Amino acid sequence: MIERAEADAAARRWIDRYVRAWNSNDEVDIRALFTPGARYAYEPWRRPIEGADAIVASWLERRDEPGTFTFEGDVAGVDGRTFFYSGVTRYDPGTVYSNLWMVELADDLERAESFTEWWMDQAEKSGD
Repeated sequence: MIERAEADAAARRWIDRYVRAWNSNDEVDIRALFTPGARYAYEPWRRPIEGADAIVASWLERRDEPGTFTFEGDVAGVDGRTFFYSGVTRYDPGTVYSNLWMVELADDLERAESFTEWWMDQAEKSGD
């Protein structure tokens, strides 16, 4: 069983690498984040993208250009190899999103087997 401190450290390392890949859009950086059979859901209610090749292709198709956004956040919780990350993405010229990510790491604690994100535009009011 993975210790909480080890799981938290692994989550933080993975997030650092994710943000680096997000800023570089480098195929090698992106692929290194995921297992060959990983699943990536941009929204929890949609069918996930399956497989590292498809994830890389989708990422590059939807990529954000470096310097057009900032991202900050922190690990919100860990449960074994699964962690939750709460963040805020600020895009130029001003769109701001709240993000919640749920990531299941592989046994090596370096690559994700599953990634699901919830993103909410802070300009849109809930219940209106």
